[in-house]
Amino acid sequence: MPDDRTSPADSHPDRRGLLLVLSGPSGVGKTTIARRLLESIPRAEFSVSATTRPRTPAERDGVDYHFLSDADFARRVDRSEFLEHAEYAGFRYGTLRDQVENALAAGRTILLDIDVQGARQVRDARPDALLIFILPPGEAELLDRLRARRREDEAAIQRRFAQAQREIAVAKEPRLYDALVVNDDLDQTVEEILGLVTARAGRGP
Repeated sequence: MPDDRTSPADSHPDRRGLLLVLSGPSGVGKTTIARRLLESIPRAEFSVSATTRPRTPAERDGVDYHFLSDADFARRVDRSEFLEHAEYAGFRYGTLRDQVENALAAGRTILLDIDVQGARQVRDARPDALLIFILPPGEAELLDRLRARRREDEAAIQRRFAQAQREIAVAKEPRLYDALVVNDDLDQTVEEILGLVTARAGRGP
């Protein structure tokens, strides 16, 4: 069945696409929001990050991540092949520049799910990007969400919570993110972000 959704990029084939960055602490619902956005935005794709983290049996190279050796990752950094890269929990993660540039040149929206370290690099490299940070309704609710996942013991949860507090503080720095969106109601959050995307995509070239 044809997709009858339209966007400014659809009506102006020569217009470059949109680089959309989502950040937010663990437990804020970022992954669910990203999936909803990809379903709602025409000609949107998710950026597959590169990592030095070992691949799990359930993961597919090039689909879940581009799995690289430490040496290969370092070589790509030296050749400026990453739009952004950062280290987390002893492993390196990064966004390959070619994937982003190819999507933008084709007039597509490309969505990056990255942390505040990476977002700062994207802001410097691509001032035209739309950067959005997802906030929890409150710190107490975020802590409840982390516990409700039942993935980690209390000590690990407290470490994640402390990291989340640091990320939120950075996100509130002036001119880093274009918008801070509170994820209190999923449908409303998605609609608010779609409104921001439409407003940015509707600007002149």
